[in-house]
Amino acid sequence: MTGEEVRAASRALSIEYAIRDVVVPATALEAQGHEILKLNIGDPIAYPGLPTPPHMVDAYAQAVHEGMNGYSPSYGLPELREAVAADERSKGWPATRDDIYVCHGVTEALQLLFAGVLETGDVVLAPGPHYPPYMAYPQMYGASTVEYRLDSNDGWRIDLDDLASKMNENVRFVVLINPNNPTGNVATPDEVDEVLRIVESWPQCMVIADEIYDGLDFTGHHVSVASRSDSVPVITLNGVSKVYFAPGWRIGWFGLHDPAGRLGSVREALERLLRSRLCASTPAQQGFLAGLNGDRSWMTPYVERVKAQRQRCLDRISGIDGLEVEAPGGAFYMFVRLTDPWWSTNDKQFVLDLLHEEHVLLVHGSGFSSERGSGHVRLVYLADVKVLDEAFDRIERFLKRSKMAAMSEMDS
Repeated sequence: MTGEEVRAASRALSIEYAIRDVVVPATALEAQGHEILKLNIGDPIAYPGLPTPPHMVDAYAQAVHEGMNGYSPSYGLPELREAVAADERSKGWPATRDDIYVCHGVTEALQLLFAGVLETGDVVLAPGPHYPPYMAYPQMYGASTVEYRLDSNDGWRIDLDDLASKMNENVRFVVLINPNNPTGNVATPDEVDEVLRIVESWPQCMVIADEIYDGLDFTGHHVSVASRSDSVPVITLNGVSKVYFAPGWRIGWFGLHDPAGRLGSVREALERLLRSRLCASTPAQQGFLAGLNGDRSWMTPYVERVKAQRQRCLDRISGIDGLEVEAPGGAFYMFVRLTDPWWSTNDKQFVLDLLHEEHVLLVHGSGFSSERGSGHVRLVYLADVKVLDEAFDRIERFLKRSKMAAMSEMDS
């Protein structure tokens, strides 16, 4: 018997998830008795004042009490699939119940899509910056992720020329996160149309339309990507986490829009994978069903609160030397530029030093893209205005102190 360490898979050891990785040092500080202002995670329930709507909670609880605790069909409860399809039809594409598949959140949907389609040498084109699983998951299936550029000086708009230049026969998915995480950019209908036009020339390529934040659009121009396509296959992702304020339920779905009838093999592969992993949570599906079929007037005050907090952040950032931001058009994130010459190339160190010195937790932009996100931090603006103001007071104090220290070092 030797002391040799048992090997783990390199594909797992190489995975990074910046949003939760920064929680590790924050937890250590909390254990020492420090209170941390957490503006790092896109969990609406982590911030007081945005609870899951009561009628959805009641439906979930009732399902549990009535014994709906067994397995559901692998593709999801038929009545939920129909409700999702009806909601998507209202957004402009002819979804049917059979096009909708319910998953353990959007992250499981991504794993299923990549497992069902990708093989060694395949490529996923994702926006840079982007949500980390779009980089991490494809490598598990021998594929790779290549970033196309979002313009940090133009509201993080899609660089369509850059996207077109990176298309080839190995690209199987082009990802649109709309509204975008982490930048908050919302693509215009014309941009969506142009992306579809580019993809149309590549018959083995599909569009993944991650629309989990579609109900948090402040521009008025958000459109369903599937509603714009009459030839390109579009796989829409959405769920209960963000717009319905129930992230811990882990209920998401993907929908197949196949206008040219080309996804027969892909659909079969995905259905085989879905059957092999049994099903998503049955009572949580009932809760989501209540959200889709019930009154949605509660959404208006929620969205108005988020918009007000967004504006407070924009106002505060405009008055702080060392920070700039492109105003987000949707979701609940700001991707803030660090303009100080030192921090602009050390965004992760900025996050860690700010955490330890002022007990404010953000996420380093390089965690969303080592190239496109560097020199930025992501801020979640769901906290109460008083908390946001306190956080900005601390950030401003930290920046002033670090600038004075740098000037003192130059003088010595």
